[in-house]
Amino acid sequence: MSRTTFPENDGAHTPPDRSQDGTGDGPEEGGVTAGRPERSGAGEGLLRRAAAGAGLVTMAGAGALLSVGAFLGLYVRPVSDDWCALWKARDLGVLGISADFYRTQNGRVTNAFLTGVLYADDMTGPKLLPALLVVTLGAGLFLLAREALRALRLPVPAVVLAAAVAVVEALLFFAGTRPYQALLWAPATLSHTVPSVLGVWAVIWAVRAARGRRRARGAAVAGALLVGVAAGMLSEPFVATAGTAAAVVGVLCLPGLGRARDRYATTWCTAWCLGLGIGLVLLTTSPGARWRRAQQPEKPLTAAELGETVRDWLRIWETIGGQWAYAGALAAGALLGLAVALAAGDRGPRARPGGTARPPLWLLAVLPVPLIALASLVAAYGLRSGYGPTGWTYARTWTSFLVPFLLTLGAYGAWLGHALGHRFGSPDPKTPDAERTPDTKAPDPGPDRRAPETSRTLVARRGRAVRLTVLVLAGSLTAASLAALVPTVRTTATQTVSRSVAWDRQNARIRAGIADGATEVTYRPLLIGGLAEPFFTEVYARDWAARCAATYYGVDRLRRG
Repeated sequence: MSRTTFPENDGAHTPPDRSQDGTGDGPEEGGVTAGRPERSGAGEGLLRRAAAGAGLVTMAGAGALLSVGAFLGLYVRPVSDDWCALWKARDLGVLGISADFYRTQNGRVTNAFLTGVLYADDMTGPKLLPALLVVTLGAGLFLLAREALRALRLPVPAVVLAAAVAVVEALLFFAGTRPYQALLWAPATLSHTVPSVLGVWAVIWAVRAARGRRRARGAAVAGALLVGVAAGMLSEPFVATAGTAAAVVGVLCLPGLGRARDRYATTWCTAWCLGLGIGLVLLTTSPGARWRRAQQPEKPLTAAELGETVRDWLRIWETIGGQWAYAGALAAGALLGLAVALAAGDRGPRARPGGTARPPLWLLAVLPVPLIALASLVAAYGLRSGYGPTGWTYARTWTSFLVPFLLTLGAYGAWLGHALGHRFGSPDPKTPDAERTPDTKAPDPGPDRRAPETSRTLVARRGRAVRLTVLVLAGSLTAASLAALVPTVRTTATQTVSRSVAWDRQNARIRAGIADGATEVTYRPLLIGGLAEPFFTEVYARDWAARCAATYYGVDRLRRG
């Protein structure tokens, strides 16, 4: 490090003693001069700039990956459920497709309504949806994290916070086993990503309304009920995740426990859970949901079946744990926590005044772990009930608990980074050395020579070394996790663009044949993302993808090309 960062006391110049004027800038015990704290502050500034620079580089890397994913939306072409959604949105309209889902498909009315809107102009909506998801989810997570830091009365390093959010998004969309389905396939994102977006923005609305008047709070509670109903008819795994979390938060925020001054938080959580419950009841009792359950008869919840569900759950987390890139969320959080500590100086998180009978902080810290575990177990049971023994492999449904999982990793990382940054911060120049580090008090150097270096300087130097180490390790791990996603993004981009070229060529040929009066056309399956295409089964009567594609093109039948 430079002499500016770690100055040495060479005795060449000693500023006059100004301690009598109350500024505290006079000579320190052990021969430390007024210049040392100021130069130490220069070191703090270097660390802050280094953290901001690391955040900027991280944001650029994660943003580049997300930009590629959003841009690939322009190359999305129909596959699997797209074929059915296209002709139903065109021929039935928004209300018609909503009624069709309720009566004959799966009961997900909100999903059907959004599908009708999205596919109203052929594939224009699905092409723009990936970019919309990246922007809305990223903006929501950024605002939510900012509200959390402000609630703790901590500074908000915007660049590093944006970098951490971008890393979480990149991991969510590209670190899993089905990146195409996670971001580019509209039927999956409508059911399993949009609910998380709705939940994040609903919480932001609730938090901001808490600072407003009674009318704003009432509107937020009513909005929670309505959005909850919509989400309940959109995704069952999200209901399990969001409902469990809201129920626990609602109990913890009861005024008697000291975490809230009034019943607003509990009332909001109650309205949210009630809305989710109403939506789920409407979904599960629909004729479409009953028909779907009949295709995969439910087994009684015996000990053997429960054991198989637990094994499926373990397989899910074994798959997630096998992707080390998820550690990037922890590292990005540590980078954020360190940046907050550097910006805050000697201030730690300070909760707002409240009651005294509060749940212990360790309980609040570990609660996300059992909640996520429980929600994912319920999701595993639902997948096994709906799709059979291989249901756990439907990785697109994991998004509902992957979002809180990644946010929890980021929060733990932020706590660790902030704790280290605060613990090893520069000592307060107003605190005497004897009070700060009594075991390392320097001996009296005598009247004719200066002390070589005081304990405060040593503490400051060690603190900067520790924080620099945390910065380097967190930044390196974050960069490594993003680098691990590059091959996945490259493969996804290559496959998506290549398929779009082949599909456009085939579509032009089919349209030309139809214009010439053909009632049967040849179609060559173009597989991508592990999704079904026409002729995924040898029995045409059971080939729903081929029949939906034929209806979309307006022909009687497809022939395999």
